[in-house]
Amino acid sequence: MTRIRRSLAGASALAVGAVATAVLGFAAPASAHVTVNPKDATQGGYSRIAFRVPNESDTASTTKLEVVLPENAPVGSVSTMPVPGWTVAVEKRKVDPPIEVHGSQITEAVSKLTWTASGDAGIKPGQFQEFPVSLGPLPQVDRMVFKTLQTYSDGNVSRWIEEPTPGGEEPENPAPVLTLTAASPSASAAPVAADAAPADDDDDEAEGNGLATGLGIAGLVAGLGGLVLGGLAYSRTRREPAAKA
Repeated sequence: MTRIRRSLAGASALAVGAVATAVLGFAAPASAHVTVNPKDATQGGYSRIAFRVPNESDTASTTKLEVVLPENAPVGSVSTMPVPGWTVAVEKRKVDPPIEVHGSQITEAVSKLTWTASGDAGIKPGQFQEFPVSLGPLPQVDRMVFKTLQTYSDGNVSRWIEEPTPGGEEPENPAPVLTLTAASPSASAAPVAADAAPADDDDDEAEGNGLATGLGIAGLVAGLGGLVLGGLAYSRTRREPAAKA
């Protein structure tokens, strides 16, 4: 009986260990790669996104980040936000046909952004850093895939360049993806309806205040009338005994 119990205990421990290994083994890479934040934006509009870069190394710092913009989805306007301790280099390429931005034809588009740490500004073990970028007008595509290289101070390079398959399993080295959705036709009408609601509330409040004021005045008049009638009745009562006498 003792041997059976030991066997069952050993089998349970192995099962738990296997499950833990499977869960942790698949979860760790998914949470450590470079991502885009937020993950969604609207086609045709402008969006502020940030490339979120966690440091995976236990001993080295991230010192350089290279982000390649997709060739099949050029963007006319790309601007970066300063990141303390980091410099950014912008590379451009020719586009044909040109991109139309506010009525102007743009023949060049940003093809690559490279951030490089200065001094001790690298992303240290256990830390992460965000690199904000403004993009627009966003192209009429379902998504933008940004192939990215992350370089460490010890010379190692993480290549986040694999394109995820929609509905499929996440690849081992997934590239950051920005999902684009079509603009809603009713988006511009929604604020008008929302702005109209407070006006109706104000009208109802005004009507309620007016009704309350009218009722108050009517009550005051009725009270005064009752006071006058009471006074007359009291005077008449005092006169009647005098007449009988």
